[in-house]
Amino acid sequence: MAEYLLLDVAIAYVIDLIAGDPYWLPHPVRFIGWLIKHTEVCLRKRIEKTVKGAVERRKAERRAGMALMLIVVASTFLIVLAIQELAAMLHPAAFHIVNIYFIYSALAAECLADEARKVYKVLKTGDMDESRKRLSMLVGRETKNLNRQEITRGVVETTAENTVDGVISPLIYAIAGSLFGVGAPVVYAFKAISTLDSMVGYMNDKYINLGMFSARTDDAANYLPARFSGILIPASALICGMSFSKSFSIMIRDRRNHKSPNCAYPEAAVAGALGIRIGGTNIYFGKAVEKPTIGDAERDISIEDIPRTILLMYVSSALTLIIGLISAMVIKKIIF
Repeated sequence: MAEYLLLDVAIAYVIDLIAGDPYWLPHPVRFIGWLIKHTEVCLRKRIEKTVKGAVERRKAERRAGMALMLIVVASTFLIVLAIQELAAMLHPAAFHIVNIYFIYSALAAECLADEARKVYKVLKTGDMDESRKRLSMLVGRETKNLNRQEITRGVVETTAENTVDGVISPLIYAIAGSLFGVGAPVVYAFKAISTLDSMVGYMNDKYINLGMFSARTDDAANYLPARFSGILIPASALICGMSFSKSFSIMIRDRRNHKSPNCAYPEAAVAGALGIRIGGTNIYFGKAVEKPTIGDAERDISIEDIPRTILLMYVSSALTLIIGLISAMVIKKIIF
């Protein structure tokens, strides 16, 4: 059984590369977003009715944040599992179709590449206003005054960062879950954690307490995959004709140059492979936020670094799949 489930992961990966994330196809993450929004509203209403005082409110919001994360992740896991079980009752083929669909929809390699290419293509035309507009759909920073190099840096950074939580992590969780017959439920539990972080994991007044548990859970979920990327991306650089040693050495040196415990691993590995410097000052909600730089400026960043970063993402995702499937088969023979 596990062999077929692992084959499902490989098929889902190929489908993602071919089809990407078409806008017309309903995406399960939309349901997760709906669930988060409505659960948050219910929890906040309860706090408003029952809690008085700033100290008690802070404690109540943190408890509510923990409840929000547990409700959303558990519900997502159980709903996907129930859909799979219903499909299995109809026919084994229906089970695998559903399993493949959920895993495919959890992967974002082609979607990530497509969004980066959109900015790249507009940048090549010289339309800076449209380039800034397209970048604003990918990043949280303000983009209205960015120049060509700053726009390129934003695309490289978000592509490198999302190589982990959009591609490498889902593949790892899908493969690990498949060993126990729950690949799709496990990968969607991860997607729920990731979606929670993107919706409530902010350090602003509204979410600093309610979103704290979700943000830390997301950090924990990506902890090992991010460090795995610190080896995969240098290996991908070697395969792509770039420098393994520079990618790996910059990753080791700058892996902590980020407020996130995970983001600097893939970003530093990509910066080292390309020989560029990323990071630095960004504007958020009208305020300049100083961030440590990552990498060495061996040359000026170029718009051609966007397709190079996409290539590194593709190769590192393929290596994740290959290594993951081989490791899963070995583990299966040893343990099961």
